[in-house]
Parts: sequence; structure tokens; C-alpha cells
Amino acid sequence: MRSRRMAAIFAAIVVGGVVLGFQTAVADAYTPISPIDANQRVVLNGHNLTIDKLVAIARYGAKVDLSRAARQRSLNAYYLLLEGSREGIPIYFFNRGTGAGRQNVIFTGDPLSTDVTSTSPTCPQTGQPCSNRDFLLQRQLTTFQGGARGGEGPEVNDEEIVRAMMAERVNTMSYEAATPQVTQMLIDLLNKDVTPVVESRGSPGEGDLPQMGNVEATMVGAGEAYYHGVRMPALEALSRAGLRPLQDQPAQFEAPGAPFAADDAAVTSTNAFTMGQAALLVYDAQRMLNWQDLIYAMELDGMNSSVTPIAAPVQGNRPFSWINADAARVLDMIAGSYLFNIDQTSSTGVPFRIIQDPESLRALSQRNGSAWEAWDQLKHDLLIELNSSDHNPAVTPGWSPSSAPELSTPWFLQYYVKGGPDDSACVGGGVGPATGCMHGYILSNANWDPMPIDNEIEALTNAFANIAVNDDMVPLRFENTFFTVIAANDPSLPAAQLTNSAPGAGDYTLADLLAEIQNLQNPVPAQGNSIVSTVEDLQAEGRIKVAKARLIVDDLYWLLGQDLLTATKWLNIRQIQGQTLNLPRSFGASPTAAWEAFRTVVPWQAATRPDVPPGTLAYDFLLANPASLFYPPAASPPSASENVTISMARLSGAIRAAEARTARFRNGRAHAQHTYLVLQAQFARKH
Repeated sequence: MRSRRMAAIFAAIVVGGVVLGFQTAVADAYTPISPIDANQRVVLNGHNLTIDKLVAIARYGAKVDLSRAARQRSLNAYYLLLEGSREGIPIYFFNRGTGAGRQNVIFTGDPLSTDVTSTSPTCPQTGQPCSNRDFLLQRQLTTFQGGARGGEGPEVNDEEIVRAMMAERVNTMSYEAATPQVTQMLIDLLNKDVTPVVESRGSPGEGDLPQMGNVEATMVGAGEAYYHGVRMPALEALSRAGLRPLQDQPAQFEAPGAPFAADDAAVTSTNAFTMGQAALLVYDAQRMLNWQDLIYAMELDGMNSSVTPIAAPVQGNRPFSWINADAARVLDMIAGSYLFNIDQTSSTGVPFRIIQDPESLRALSQRNGSAWEAWDQLKHDLLIELNSSDHNPAVTPGWSPSSAPELSTPWFLQYYVKGGPDDSACVGGGVGPATGCMHGYILSNANWDPMPIDNEIEALTNAFANIAVNDDMVPLRFENTFFTVIAANDPSLPAAQLTNSAPGAGDYTLADLLAEIQNLQNPVPAQGNSIVSTVEDLQAEGRIKVAKARLIVDDLYWLLGQDLLTATKWLNIRQIQGQTLNLPRSFGASPTAAWEAFRTVVPWQAATRPDVPPGTLAYDFLLANPASLFYPPAASPPSASENVTISMARLSGAIRAAEARTARFRNGRAHAQHTYLVLQAQFARKH
């Protein structure tokens, strides 16, 4: 599976982020996924969602399922929720209101009751008193239908973003009190490629309720959705996919229909819109950082560098593990390079190679390693988030007054569900010595606050901006013969080999890209607006933070394209110089393979070239050809113990296929996504 994925990866990559600040027609610009993993199936259990699994589902169309234990865990919470209401426990977002209405009584007693009394609630669709059961069925259906009107445009036009949100919610909703019908419908939408039309704005980052509300609407056939990438009414999309709207599905045990009970809360009370994109960010950032390392190695070869900064004794003097690992990786990449030899000397035997490189090149392992560390911290925290509940209230089967000291106090006992007649349906999923849902607590909380992830997203954005400075400076240092010791057009070099030679980086482009990245580096100001009658007075704006981070990754690919142009130009010059001086020069297998592969896209010498900016070709090459094709250990993050012997024969296939991969990428969706990101940036920069 890995070899097939490496051949196809990025051929149809979506580098887009959430649409934020432009009003434009989007139907024609909609970017469906390429379901190259449609024959794969990912079984989630609430604990095992990884970045790769989420991307396989969201970007490549892998099917998803939920384990039996995870389904039972959600059922246990659902049964506990119903029993809590029977016992008269006030439950936020269920028998009590939300936000400013959190003290309002919505209904009392048994949610399944079919009795109509003087205290019965009024059904929203009939305007008449009705039973609790009918009230909840009508209320939930009305709420789900209203989800089509939630949020604000423009619409999200990258299918993978919506699928990432839904995949994340399938896993985390296994902790919530959802009816089994709703759980299965969310899975079915993913597996049948029914993707709701989702609005990009309207979430303040403390719960992405509007976006998941758009998904709710599709579940009941309201609003619009895409079926296999084609837009149509949601009801038609469900029909074509062979699905029935929730309200037309049969009853199940204690779920007389769907949506029912607190299904709206179970689906929408989450930060899945932001966190799904954060997973895409982590995935794409890893591949960008791999190219950072490999181009760094190529630049060392091109500069005729002194590689002492990445040597083991130097790294041992400052034991920052990620910096040490990055230095070890680059050292491994250039194994066998001429840089480990004395090479050219003066008439008195003094090496022409200078004692140390410019700071921007010399410190790249420090900056790259620090970015890897920020990436790793975000990934660590995100995996916790993707495999736990961010829902309010917390419905927690199995907890007892003896489970924790605070739980036996009078305040907590008012939220304690003692258990009821349907305990036999509750199996597994308990906490501590207790199992099932015979008892537990339903507690208000602040688990919706996303700051652990949001802070790390902005830390990674800052780390990326700092390596961007190096990426901008290094190509300019190649223009200084103090560092290179030879000019790119040195008269001692054979003119025939320099005629119509490939270009290096463009000064204007470097400056423009760095300015763009520096604007994205600015953090989103801390938000506190006293909305919802002053009850909800915090806004994290995670959707903006993750959008900026995804855009900076894309910009870094463009900037790395400029570095790649310069690095490969100078590899050619060093090769020609070595031949002229009768000095054999090798560059290491991985830098050589990447260089030769790139030369199939941008030839060293060509009488004519395509009327395409060379930086665009470099960008396409980098996205279409992961660095791991040329340095296989890059399938994983850097390790100080990589030290892998790589032969050119092993990499020959990747070199031969590079031109075709790049062409497929150019003919695909690449530039539509970049246009999307640039439009998004117009909003991000204003903030």
C-alpha cells in the first residue's frame, strides 16, 4: 500500500484550507477528492485515530467503520442520558437549554413517555401539547433541518475538509450520547461519498456548531450536498447513495426514531471543523519539512560547504534532540559527498572551501530541527484531541461517588445518575471497577476549549516563518563569491556547458514570498467578546489559525521551489567545475537523485523552455514528488540513528517517474487549490 500511495500521493493533493474572506461563486471551483484508497477500510474505536488514517479517509476516500465497543460506549452514554432525565437531573443541552437559556426547563421526566399531561411540552411542528417522545422527535428534526441555514459563506470548496471534519467526529462522537441511527448516518455519508455543503464561517472557535449543523441538515435531507463531487439537493444525494433520511429510518431500542433526544448536541458540540484541518496540516507539514531537509543537503553540496555544524561532536555539545536528529539526517543524506574531502586547494595547499558558511545556511539544522519539534508537539496534542471528547455536557457512564473525592459531595451528587430498568442494555465501556451505564455523572464542562491545539498551531506557524527567513536568505548567498569561491558564470568554466542553463531563484520572488509569510506569522489576537447574553465570552478562532498555518505550508513550498532552483543550478556548476579541474565530485545518493529527477522537469540546458515560470515548475515538482522517494527514511520524522545506506540503483525508479508524476499534478487540481489559498489569505492578513 505504501508504494502505491507514494506513487499517487500529491498527484491530487489538496493543499487548500477553509475559505475565509471572499464572496465568490464556488460550485465551479469545488474540489472533490481522489478516492485512491476507496478499497481500504479504517475501523475506529475512539482511541486509534491517527493522522494517516484520517487523511486516508478524508483525502483518499478510505471507508470508515466504528468498532462494536465504540458503538456500545456511545449507547451507554445515550442510555445514561435518558435515565438522568427520568431521575430529574438537570442536563445542559437536553432537558435544559443552552447558552443564555441554560436554566430554562425544556421538558421534564422520561424522554420516552407517550403521555400528554397539563405539564407536557408544546410540539414545534403542531403547536399543541404533546408527549415527551413526540416533542423530542419534532424538536430534533426541526433543529436538524435548520442546520442548512447555519453558518456564513463562502462555502468550503475542498471536499477533503468536510470529510476530515466528519471523520474526526465519527471517532469522537463515540463518547457522546447519540442515537445509533445518527452514528451510522455519519459513517454512511463518508462511505457513500455524500458530502454536505458546508459554510466556512460562523464558528468562533469554541465549538464548530454551524459547520456540523450543515452536516445535520444533510442527514435529514435538507439543504444541498455533493454526491461523488456533483452538487444537488441533499435529499437527492441521499437517494442516489441508497440512503434514507434519518426521520424515515426504523426505530431501535430506546431510540423511537431519529434524530431524537440530544442528537443535535452529540453531532454539533465539537471543534471537528478545526481539528480535521489540523490533521491535514500535520500531514502536509511533515512532507514539506522533509523537503526542507533534503534541499538543505543539496544546498550544502552546491555551496561547497564546511559541514562541521552538523557533525556529531558539535551536536553533542548542545543536546536538543530534534536539532540533533535533523543534523544527523542531513549528514546521512550527504554521505559519500565530496564535502568530506579536501577538494580544491591553492598553490600553497590551502583549501578553497571557507571555514564556515553564512549564518542562514549554517543554522538551517537549528531552524529545521526546531520546526520539527513544534510539529511533533502539535501532533502529540492533536492525537489526544482526535481520540477524546470535547463535548459539553460530559456524559460519563460507570463513575460512582467513590470514584473520586469530589464526586461524593452534595454538589456533585445532584448530577449523579443512580441507574434504571434498562441497565441490562449497558455493557462494557465503564470506568474503574464499574462497567456499563447502570450509573454515572452528567457534568457541565469546558472541554470544548481548544487552546492546547490552537496554541501549538500558532507555535508551528511561527517556527515555519523562522525557517522561511533561511529559505529566503540562502539563495541570495550563492550570489556572493566570498561564500561560493567561484561565480556562476566564471570564465574558467566551459561556456558551452553554461549556455541556456537553468535559472536559479528570482530575487523579486524571494522577497515577495517572505513578505507574504511574515504577514501570516502574525498571531490571531486573543478574542473575548461577550456574546450570547455574555455567557459565551471566549472565542479561540481556531478555524482562522489553522487556515493561516495551512497557507504558510503552501507558501513554503513555493519558497522551497526557489531554493531548489538555486541548489540544483549549483550542483550542475560544481559538477562542471569538478570536471574542469579533474576533481571527481559526488553529492550523496539522495541529493543526486532529487537533482537528477528535477532535471527531467527543468533541464539544465534547453534551447526552448515552456512558457511557465520556473518556480511554478519547481513547486509542482515538490508537491508531486515527496522527498521520501529520494530519501526513503523520510517516510518517518528525523531520527538520530537513521544512518541508512542508499544506493542510486534503489532510487532510479523515482528519478525516471518524476517527470510523469509532475505532469499529472500539473494537469490535476494543484493550482485551483493554490488560488483558493491565496483568496483565503486576503482575510487572514486582515486579522
